[in-house]
Amino acid sequence: MARPRQFDEESVLTAAMETFWRLGYEGTTTRDLCAGTGLGPSSLYNAFGDKRSLYLRALGRYHESRTAEQVALLQGPGPVKDRLRRLMVGAIDEDLDEAGHRGCFTMNAAIEASTHDQDVRDLAARSFDQVANALCAALAEGRRTGEIRAAGDLRALARRTQSTYYGLRVLGRVQRDRQALLDTVESTLADL
Repeated sequence: MARPRQFDEESVLTAAMETFWRLGYEGTTTRDLCAGTGLGPSSLYNAFGDKRSLYLRALGRYHESRTAEQVALLQGPGPVKDRLRRLMVGAIDEDLDEAGHRGCFTMNAAIEASTHDQDVRDLAARSFDQVANALCAALAEGRRTGEIRAAGDLRALARRTQSTYYGLRVLGRVQRDRQALLDTVESTLADL
């Protein structure tokens, strides 16, 4: 009797994440997932359940890796505006350099599925809230050091900065003019 093929769950989740990120939930077929993960349909669904369950796990994997990277960058050393610039310019460079121009998986999920899937909405909100909190903390630090001079409520300022960042992620999927995107970054930072 043949032994079941062993697989590394993290590698499979990462491959599924990449597939969903590239094709979206609705555009991803079982065949796409099998091709991406190297597993057959029965192995894939026996291990992870249905397509939606795998999608939620993949979205959670993205949150654990990519959202954590964004938060770590914002909490890192150096001037606050430099950290904000690295966050935004890094997103621009990633979106312009990638062959598929995928944008941000969490944002894509929020746009595609959150209107009809509470679990996707909750996962996206958790990621967005973590980034907003890290932005708020960074801006508060910048205010304390005198680097951030913008007046008003810090939470509102963080949301405005986050909206610009996420707007750049969407624009980066269709806008090929890097300088236009960089001008948005510099204008945003100048207003802080």
